[in-house]
Amino acid sequence: AVPLTELIEATARRGHVDLGRGTRTPGAPPSPKGLTRREQEVLQLLSSGHTDRQIGAALFITEKTASHHVSNIPAKLEARSRAAAASAAVKMGLIDAIG
Repeated sequence: AVPLTELIEATARRGHVDLGRGTRTPGAPPSPKGLTRREQEVLQLLSSGHTDRQIGAALFITEKTASHHVSNIPAKLEARSRAAAASAAVKMGLIDAIG
């Protein structure tokens, strides 16, 4: 069962599929500011000026799911808007400055 579980988990990670366990990859550092791995991916795209639709397409998730992630990010970063969240993330070193 262990090799099969490892194969499933590796495949899920490559496909950016959340298995819903609420666990992190062994050896991975804890998420900064409580951001999930997916929220970090969304944040990087958000900071590049992508719309919810573009974020969804890039991450193979629905626009609604992207919107949900985008809505969670400012609260976790104690920001008032998506733009302020992107700016705060750069200042915190969570993402690289764009352009």
